[in-house]
Amino acid sequence: MPVKYSDAEIARMIQERKPLPDNYRARVQLREKRGHKDREFDVTGKDGTQYRIILRQSNFNTLDFSIILAVIPAGSNQLFRLRRYNGKHGEHTNQIEGNTFYDFHIHQATARYQENGMKEDSYAEATNRYADFHAALRCMLEDCGFETPGDAQTSLFGEFDV
Repeated sequence: MPVKYSDAEIARMIQERKPLPDNYRARVQLREKRGHKDREFDVTGKDGTQYRIILRQSNFNTLDFSIILAVIPAGSNQLFRLRRYNGKHGEHTNQIEGNTFYDFHIHQATARYQENGMKEDSYAEATNRYADFHAALRCMLEDCGFETPGDAQTSLFGEFDV
């Protein structure tokens, strides 16, 4: 049976401090696969919660990407996606609200969508906060309580400061 979380539990997990490992820069470098690049790695929050960061980008369309923060529920083998920072890879429709858009967008887990039998992160909002993979990753790190090791002014991707 899939795990379900309330909006308050989801907010707590998003806000939990998540220290990144010293070698996190190497861990966010995508690896070539057939037709796309991807990478994933786990992070433990300050309260002991286990999280997984999942990164994917198309080799054919650089605007087709997904940066996912998922929680690994204790005693479960299924991930629960808390946030998903998506590129421009097609239309998105929020089924409950009925609104459709084609833009960069951020998916958010909600109790309401879970209660209606949909995927936990089906709800999304369009955003102009990023326009590429690296900026979307920076937004996810900023939004979701991540702590970078060492000097906060150190660059994540050369010209992209975190």
